[in-house]
Amino acid sequence: MNLPVQTAAAMSPLFNAFPPEQAMAQLVVKDTPSRAVAEQVEAVLKDPALSRPVLQSAVWLYVDDLDRSHAVSQGIDDSTGSFWHGIMHRREGDFPNSHYWFNKVGDHPAFARIGHYDPHEFVTAVESKYQSDPADLIAIQRREWEELFRWCSEQGEES
Repeated sequence: MNLPVQTAAAMSPLFNAFPPEQAMAQLVVKDTPSRAVAEQVEAVLKDPALSRPVLQSAVWLYVDDLDRSHAVSQGIDDSTGSFWHGIMHRREGDFPNSHYWFNKVGDHPAFARIGHYDPHEFVTAVESKYQSDPADLIAIQRREWEELFRWCSEQGEES
């Protein structure tokens, strides 16, 4: 994953424990992560490179902790916060609410990075096929997370 140096270093322990090609393996999350996973995320989030809420929301999504991601994304009042919020609701299986949040996103700069991506079409595809967790949709989910996370990380470099 091609991330800014400080973000990559901060995420390294988490990526080593949960490699990107294995993370977010369910389209709709059925179980919350263990306390050990939550503690590992809490330790990673102490790094100043991950201090911004858009990155914190993303990191919780990465380990399938929808409740904590939701708590953070609710407080981000911009299109990026709505993007993370929409992903979170899709991953909990609340597809109408996911569409609502993606309507608030508008045309986000990260969309083009994902490639042939329409968030509403993706929500609809997940809704119709999530019970079998098809590999093609999981690959899109991972790419969506990666590109939005990268975009958020790069924005922090400019501040």
